[in-house]
Amino acid sequence: MMRVIGLMSGTSVDGIDAALVELEGGDRHLQLEVLNFCTVPYPADLRQRILDLCGEKPLTPRELADLDEEIAEAFALAAQRVQQGYPRAELIGSHGQTVFHRPPTGDRLGYSLQLGRGDWIAWRTGITTIANFRAQDIALGGQGAPLVPRVDWCLLSHPTEVRCVQNIGGIGNVTYLPPHLEDADGKGVMGWDTGPGNMLLDLGVMALSGGERTYDADGAWARQGQIIEPLVEQWLQDSFFHQPPPKSTGREYFGLAFWQRCRADAVGLAPADILATLTELTARSIVESYHRFLPRPPQRVFLCGGGAHNTFLRERLQVHFGDIPVETTATAGVPVDAKEAIAFAILAYWHVLGLPGNLPQVTGARQAVPLGQRWSGQQ
Repeated sequence: MMRVIGLMSGTSVDGIDAALVELEGGDRHLQLEVLNFCTVPYPADLRQRILDLCGEKPLTPRELADLDEEIAEAFALAAQRVQQGYPRAELIGSHGQTVFHRPPTGDRLGYSLQLGRGDWIAWRTGITTIANFRAQDIALGGQGAPLVPRVDWCLLSHPTEVRCVQNIGGIGNVTYLPPHLEDADGKGVMGWDTGPGNMLLDLGVMALSGGERTYDADGAWARQGQIIEPLVEQWLQDSFFHQPPPKSTGREYFGLAFWQRCRADAVGLAPADILATLTELTARSIVESYHRFLPRPPQRVFLCGGGAHNTFLRERLQVHFGDIPVETTATAGVPVDAKEAIAFAILAYWHVLGLPGNLPQVTGARQAVPLGQRWSGQQ
């Protein structure tokens, strides 16, 4: 048994999720106990500088180094906070903060940059740290994303039921899980980024509220509006939604420029109508991605990530999924908000065991390999 901390901050840049877990076994016989979880918000100035960088505001090399270290320090503090009152962790798995992601094209390798130095976290905490999880998959020709499907296969697959696990963070991504009695080695598992999750909604809320709000709590503002179906249909014509997997995306694609195009298309509409229509875009992009790319429909859909708390979005998903139950991963024993941090704790644990963390059929890599780079803490 090993105590591991998982650290994660997603494309919404809300803060750092930290999960302290105990892990035992290998992959298919993995045993998980969640001891503690917390979310540590970024200081407002640090969050804004991260968003500025994601928006391609230029930085000098010195400024980039300072930002890298400030993020790492915030991650180290989150690691220290989540284990207060518990036995000391033996390992940290840190995803870091993604600030740029470029999928591979043609004969060009992909590129993904996460800030938050693993060596700094190991130095500040004294705990061996695994970070830079995407690099090895990319070096093998993969997208470097999504990396959670192998974890989903181990934690959430069912003997006889076809399931989908839909993360709705800043970006949405899905894991398709065939029944493991039919697919004991996981070769039928699929996964890809479905498109925007909360990202366009959050950008819309910030712009339409004049910066007073950063997200639409419970979807309450969007619920007041009317969905403009012709706009949803227009936005769904974007080429990303029709591109077959493997595929991944990020703030570079569904960020500020995409929001500005949506707002221009929606000129004259009330703010609530714009948010209702963006919510419908997120829901429809998920459902239509399933219809377009899955070998068969799921019998159950599990939601996780911040979007799982948006009841208006959940209702729209349920409308489009019809009789297929839409639940959260909590009903299967995996906490909704902690799930991504748990995943990187598991990927770090697998790195130590020498077990692969990626699924080549998901990322497009040539082979399955252990993921991450290791920095030793103080002994």
